[in-house]
Amino acid sequence: MAVWKNEEDAREQIKELVAQYYHDFKEKKEPYREGDRINYAGRVFDEKEMCALTDATLDFWLTTGRFSDKFEREFAEWIGVKYAHLVNSGSSANLIAFMALTAPELGERQIKRGDEVITVACGFPTTITPILQYGAVPVFVDVTVPQYNIDVSKLEEARSGKTKAVMIAHTLGNPFDIAAVKDFCGKYGLWLIEDNCDALGTKYTIDGVTKYTGTWGDIGTSSFYPPHHMTMGEGGCVYTDDPLLHRLILSYRDWGRDCICPSGRDNFCGHRYDGQYGELPQGYDHKYVYSHFGYNLKVTDMQAAVGCAQLEKFPSFIEKRRHNWERLRAALECVSDRLTLPEAASDSVPSWFGFLISVKPESGLKRNDVTKYIEDHNVQTRLLFSGNIIKQPCFDEIRGTQAYRISGDLEVTEYIMNNTFWVGVYPGMTDDMIDYMAKVIIEAVSM
Repeated sequence: MAVWKNEEDAREQIKELVAQYYHDFKEKKEPYREGDRINYAGRVFDEKEMCALTDATLDFWLTTGRFSDKFEREFAEWIGVKYAHLVNSGSSANLIAFMALTAPELGERQIKRGDEVITVACGFPTTITPILQYGAVPVFVDVTVPQYNIDVSKLEEARSGKTKAVMIAHTLGNPFDIAAVKDFCGKYGLWLIEDNCDALGTKYTIDGVTKYTGTWGDIGTSSFYPPHHMTMGEGGCVYTDDPLLHRLILSYRDWGRDCICPSGRDNFCGHRYDGQYGELPQGYDHKYVYSHFGYNLKVTDMQAAVGCAQLEKFPSFIEKRRHNWERLRAALECVSDRLTLPEAASDSVPSWFGFLISVKPESGLKRNDVTKYIEDHNVQTRLLFSGNIIKQPCFDEIRGTQAYRISGDLEVTEYIMNNTFWVGVYPGMTDDMIDYMAKVIIEAVSM
């Protein structure tokens, strides 16, 4: 039976056992063998994440706490923003980012029901879900190939007198034309939300200044779901440099409250009982004053503890993703007459989430035949999310209504829906795995 001198000693002994457990039972020891299943993504972790999770579990704080504070502070410093706030998913991060822009404190720039937000139909649903659920109007613009991002030449045509914001994602690590989008937003006083869930670690340069994607707009969002660049299991983050948006993000994340007391603390501001709010009685407990219709979307400290360990390794994850993407692209160049291979956006150094491929219709090949062959040979494939979100069943009840607007045509979006797929480049992949994927893809388009 273990003999512990004190709680600190007990924790260390428990974590030593957890580390031993990882090495004995969870550490991958068998090398990759050709033909083994290759998933498009996966968790990359070791005993450090398991020990951090154990440390947080032993605290038994259960909600946001010291590990959350640590992650928010270190993540903000790493990505280069003043404020970062953890939430329970990337989808929640998008919800909070959008809802913050509906706050009355923003005056004339407040997004109201019926206002328009420029976005794309070729992407993940939760980039546009908050817009629709609130009652604002997404305006869908076409995209380009081989970058798979918004066609910035169509922004002017998409704008109307009701346009208040642009909310778009960087596609699988490849950034949209941030310089053009920022210029457009600045010209008309529009908000810019960067959905950075698939591009964490991507660098972009404007006029000699290089920053990470997610930090060029007014608000950036990230996801820490297991397939993403780093993981907490579930989890996400909303970040900004704007002090007012920072306060609004916190309010909408934390029930819509006006109070800024950290979790577990009371009277942080020293004015808990002397304010006047709405039509409440003078001195109503500020702890229970609600300025917005908010949510409870906080992360747990156990998730944040895993994130703290992941963040230390994150730079190496980014480099491995770039290495894998470049190796795969070089290997597939020999079939570029049949496949459109992806290209990095100008002025960018992407942190790739996946490797996008479009089957050229003129080749006589069909996307589904190609992906079936690849899947049958144990390589996992994915489509570019919704393809064209307007064609999805979730639009059945609003299709053709004024709930949304299409600017121009969505010809390239339709092309992607019918011809495009992607495979993974996550950091758990070895060179042998990348080479086998390339071999199978080449076979698939050479039959």
